[in-house]
Amino acid sequence: MKKIISRCPVCGGELVVTRLKCNSCETVIENNFRLSRFDYLSDEELYFTETFIRCRGNIKEVEKELKISYPTVRAKLDGVIKKMGYETQPDGEAERREEILKALEKGELTVEEAIEKLK
Repeated sequence: MKKIISRCPVCGGELVVTRLKCNSCETVIENNFRLSRFDYLSDEELYFTETFIRCRGNIKEVEKELKISYPTVRAKLDGVIKKMGYETQPDGEAERREEILKALEKGELTVEEAIEKLK
């Protein structure tokens, strides 16, 4: 069986499923069915998402698995989140949070100071 396409090859618009068929009994159902948000991800985005889930959201593990840097993992994750129709953190917010956490790890900030800055 072929993978379902989610975009029109002519205009690029989103496609809908209008016909379902049972291979066992030949029952056919026609209507407008929506695809899942995952169906609109490219093969690369879907592979990244599957890897992220398999690594239980552990970015360090995703880095190792895909042999990419932390900023690349974050950029890919933000891209998938946005493509699926969800909000991502405002530009620079993720980097600011990462700097605060690194400063905490190095002992440059106390836990209380880090919590206050993260608010």
